[in-house]
Amino acid sequence: MKLSEHARTAIPRLEEAHKAELAARSFASVSRVGSPTLRVATSSQDQAVEVPETAFRMFLEILNQMARGNAVTLVPTHHELTTQEAADLLHVSRPYLVKLLEAGKIPHHKVGTRRRLKFQDLMSYMEKVRGESKDALDALAAQAQELGMGY
Repeated sequence: MKLSEHARTAIPRLEEAHKAELAARSFASVSRVGSPTLRVATSSQDQAVEVPETAFRMFLEILNQMARGNAVTLVPTHHELTTQEAADLLHVSRPYLVKLLEAGKIPHHKVGTRRRLKFQDLMSYMEKVRGESKDALDALAAQAQELGMGY
């Protein structure tokens, strides 16, 4: 199955971004008190809905990202990706991703002759690479300080 069948991406329009910003501010101020309960009101119905705190926090994050004009995609963690979908998410070429897979950098399995990756495994790899990059930058900054390079 394609990523698009399991994921929903929304790029907010300007007026949606503004509404999202206002809503995020309102929810953030209210969320500090008690367990989250949303009141959904339409012209014909008004109903309180209790939501799990984790879902409420995700909802706040979606609103914050929309307020910044960012696209938001929800993907189930168990979803399996094709090599092209994974390469697109990493912003690398598919052949480069395949080299990472063959080197054992990211877990994968084959379905027939096709490689598949779990979304969660790809996210774990991305976190690992971010951590390594941060550590390398910190080491470079420390070295520049030691050498008096003016940084």
